[in-house]
Amino acid sequence: MSLFHNSVYLSLFLSIAAYETGCIIKKRCGIALCNPLLIAIVLVIICLKALDMDYADYEAGSRYLSYLLTPATICLAIPLYEKIMLLKNNLKAIIAGVLSGIVTNMLIVLLCSSLFKLNHQQYVTLLPKSITTAIGISVSQELGGIVTITAVVIILTGILGNMTAEWVCRLFGIDDPISQGVGFGTSSHVIGTARAMEMGEIQGSVSSLSLVLTGILSVLFVLIFSAVY
Repeated sequence: MSLFHNSVYLSLFLSIAAYETGCIIKKRCGIALCNPLLIAIVLVIICLKALDMDYADYEAGSRYLSYLLTPATICLAIPLYEKIMLLKNNLKAIIAGVLSGIVTNMLIVLLCSSLFKLNHQQYVTLLPKSITTAIGISVSQELGGIVTITAVVIILTGILGNMTAEWVCRLFGIDDPISQGVGFGTSSHVIGTARAMEMGEIQGSVSSLSLVLTGILSVLFVLIFSAVY
């Protein structure tokens, strides 16, 4: 059983099979709540409990998938290149939207931290919640945050954005594809961008640029906000 638990292939199989199951459920149900990543997380947790498998053993095998996170993020440059002229023509509006989103995100964290009386470490742990994981984890580590919680918060933020962003756009009458893309990329990073790409090429391209700008500019704003609380 120990050999079974320590197998690299078991962790990889669980991760891939859980996500594929989530994709199948999403296609059949067609509702936002059935997010493939959310379903995969739940299924992996259930499997680890059922197999009495330690998370450290699972992580040791699944880390090979984690290595692909940064290259996958870099691949978002492809839609940027394809829509480069559109992005250039709307660059000022995109930057203004991204800056507004960054400040709003961090003000919300500041307000909630003050409201729930969180300590400084907990506060800086939550600050990178809307930055893509590849950057957000490093930012949290540099600020002395709890990296594992930061990773969870970032993923949950992305999943929530993926599930609700389109509904929010309809609720507030946001039908401009550029505005939608800025909202997705700024608030819910890569996972939200995946949903933006499903909505259209323009939304996907703008969201890709927005998440990159959010990651870069947030590093500066995080330093400022971390000194406030």
